[in-house]
Amino acid sequence: MLLDVTNTKEMLQAILSSIDEGIHVINSEGITVFYNEIASSHDGVAVEDVLGQHLLDVFPSFSKETSTLLKVLETGEPIFNQHQRYPNVKGQLIVTVNTTLPIKVDGKIVGAVEIAKDFTKIQQLSWKLLDLEARVKGNNGDDKPKEYKNGTNFKMTDILTQDEAFMKVKKMALLSADSSSPVLVYGETGTGKELLVQSIHNASDRCNHSFIAQNCAAIPSSLLESILFGTAKGSYTGAVDRPGLFELADGGTLFLDELNSMPLETQAKLLRVLQNGKIRRVGSTSEKSVNVRVIVAMNEDPKICIEKETLRKDLYYRLNVIFLKIPPLRARRGDIPLLTDHFIQRYNFKFGKLVTRVSSEVKQLFHEYDWPGNVRELEHAIESALNLITDDTLTLEHIPIHLIEAPDMRGENEMKRIPSLREAMSETEAMWIKRAMTETDGNIQQAAKLLKIPRQTLQYKLSKLQEKSTAGN
Repeated sequence: MLLDVTNTKEMLQAILSSIDEGIHVINSEGITVFYNEIASSHDGVAVEDVLGQHLLDVFPSFSKETSTLLKVLETGEPIFNQHQRYPNVKGQLIVTVNTTLPIKVDGKIVGAVEIAKDFTKIQQLSWKLLDLEARVKGNNGDDKPKEYKNGTNFKMTDILTQDEAFMKVKKMALLSADSSSPVLVYGETGTGKELLVQSIHNASDRCNHSFIAQNCAAIPSSLLESILFGTAKGSYTGAVDRPGLFELADGGTLFLDELNSMPLETQAKLLRVLQNGKIRRVGSTSEKSVNVRVIVAMNEDPKICIEKETLRKDLYYRLNVIFLKIPPLRARRGDIPLLTDHFIQRYNFKFGKLVTRVSSEVKQLFHEYDWPGNVRELEHAIESALNLITDDTLTLEHIPIHLIEAPDMRGENEMKRIPSLREAMSETEAMWIKRAMTETDGNIQQAAKLLKIPRQTLQYKLSKLQEKSTAGN
């Protein structure tokens, strides 16, 4: 018995949907005509949001040049076993191997199909296996962060968050990994700036080359220039030919933390290197080309640093090609339970403890505390607590006393909401003007008499209030 066309189509869709691989089919116009659940889970996009839509409308991070589906549609040539690494809309790093084929009918290209095999879990498992092997071979239970051959300790999967704003930052960081443009990272102390920067390096094509970090505040200003650019023999008494950090990082990434601590004259030389890709050792007359990606971080708002003249404006504009702002922990309180569990597991392993519960009082304290030291302060609080605990529950008696005795956060927040005197006077003035206009049914002359001000003054203030209202809308 022959099946009719409808049944055949339904069977085909059922078969394609059950395959353990992502399948994405577009027609000759780039419109998606089939998209299975596996592909949906890869990309983090619902099937119904993709079907019937143009590929680039749903996935704006791709272009005609970078989309394998559109490339095959244009050339008619298949692409086999193409490795692809990309952040999905949830900020998760996805690793796939894709085969993309043209669909031809009577010799004419009518569409393209892409079959994607997910290797994300395999890669994660391989990383875990390597970590376990390293612990067994030589870590002896020490809880130091794993260290890769390029001088880093972290990958993007080490950044734990479920906060929407921070996930967007992670996504931007992953997208920036394939670039060689400078990156400026801004975040308060303890938010994990270097963790993010190392993750960018390890997600990039430079991951097999060196990652070198230097805190600009940790080196005397008189020595920083020679450390960055190197020295030439004879440049000063006892000087020898020695490469600087730029030469040591050639092919890789140089991370400069607390950039605003760098002397302004050294900032000018850094700007020159960024512009022409050449360094000159201290005392040398010749220049040398270097291929280094520069990523900088600051724990103070760059614009404030420019106003305070601790950061050159021209250097800021050159560095601020890609700007990543890490939100403080108090702005992503939903991450506190996640991070608390993570640090408890870490120090359970390190100290041989078996803490499995957190009391409701501790949860409330952690949620209300302002965390000026951010994630680093939370980690140290957990480490301190697990040094003292003897049972399976984390309670207030184990928490560092400075957290418990901190001023009530709700009271502090109320203080933060008190406006400046100028703002308060402006708001009061606006209130009385509106009241006067209401009582006089909008008669400016009479309202001015009630307020005891000239009519022209009231007209001016009313126009300003109107401008402010329009701008607010």
